[in-house]
Amino acid sequence: MFWEIILELSEGFLITCEIFALTLIFALPLGLLVALGAMSRFKPLKAVVKTIVWIVRGTPLMLQIMVIYYGPGLLFGVRGIGNMLAVMIAFILNYACYFSEIYRGGIESISKGQYEAGQVLGMTRSQIFFKVVLLQVVKRILAPMSNEVMTLVKDTSLARIISVIEILFVAETFALQGIIWPLFFTGVYYLLFIGIILTIVFGRLEKKLNYFKV
Repeated sequence: MFWEIILELSEGFLITCEIFALTLIFALPLGLLVALGAMSRFKPLKAVVKTIVWIVRGTPLMLQIMVIYYGPGLLFGVRGIGNMLAVMIAFILNYACYFSEIYRGGIESISKGQYEAGQVLGMTRSQIFFKVVLLQVVKRILAPMSNEVMTLVKDTSLARIISVIEILFVAETFALQGIIWPLFFTGVYYLLFIGIILTIVFGRLEKKLNYFKV
């Protein structure tokens, strides 16, 4: 019985890891695009992007998941999207908006002198951004970004509200049957992933970027 439960928890944790990985893959670049949109000189675009970021950051992720999952059916009477797809859309949009603010803060922290120096050297705006600015931004935003990434691991548990079978969903199923220990045992999975794996990864990244004295 013990090993059967551990196997089911592990299968649920694979879904947790899938949500985590796909969110990062899509939200990190999308967040940069959102940040650039929020900093755009084209005021209508800037206003739209800032409004979206304001709404997403100001409402709970759980509500966003429910709106995306149930919204199409309730508003338009059409068949809703799959629960996993709804979760991914909600997570990617939510974290892209949070990442965008971290990106924006990092980009705006770079002094104008860096841009001017690049122009003096004959570099284009895109070359200055990707070869000079962005590398320094990565160094500056690593700490706040690591906090968001670790929060993402724990937020994946919200997927259970629309019956995505991640690890906490599995543990709750056993709890309803009177087997309570799997609910607490899920903490071991989260601690191993966040407290060991992610901590080591971000620690190495920080050391690798130490040559940027910013």
